[in-house]
Amino acid sequence: MEYYWALLLGAFIAGAIPFGWLVARVFYRADIRKLGSGNIGMANVWRNFGAAAGLATLILDAAKGFAPVFVARYVLSVPFYAESTQAALALSGIALAAIIGHTFTPFLRFRGGKGIATGLGVLIALLGAYALIPLGVFVVVFALFRIVSLGSLTATIALLAATALLTAISAYLYLAIAAAVLIFFTHRQNIARLIRGTEPRLELGRRR
Repeated sequence: MEYYWALLLGAFIAGAIPFGWLVARVFYRADIRKLGSGNIGMANVWRNFGAAAGLATLILDAAKGFAPVFVARYVLSVPFYAESTQAALALSGIALAAIIGHTFTPFLRFRGGKGIATGLGVLIALLGAYALIPLGVFVVVFALFRIVSLGSLTATIALLAATALLTAISAYLYLAIAAAVLIFFTHRQNIARLIRGTEPRLELGRRR
């Protein structure tokens, strides 16, 4: 654990890079925070600038979650599916730092995204093939309802269930709980709109 604090700081800084804001600023000369929902994540970028911009934001946000955890696995010599409790907790801390960096980025006065795309990258680096469980739930729910927030929240619940029930990834239950608390917090306005039935849908291939 000699390099742990450096890895933790690096994860936070990587997570804090506001790619959605950068995509909108560099390619469209716009401040995404002043458009649509004001969020810097994939859904708002997609609604305002189309699929290419939205997908670019998704990939970049996922990459900044994946990269620090993947690097930490290499530096700390932690193999997939053979994590000790100590190693799993160490990787969980790094993963959470990346998500928190995205959600409260200091580059935008601590107002960032909602943590889903960065969380996806983190899960791929942490769980390997088991990341398909929450991802699959998201895809199915989104395909049925075309509501990103609903897919995100149900995927978060699926992750909680998977880490609680599957021995191979049970060491990440505490991370799943912490991430769920954070994600439900960042989606509190979406939850209110879902209850009212006013949450907007994301139509693929179309701009709002």
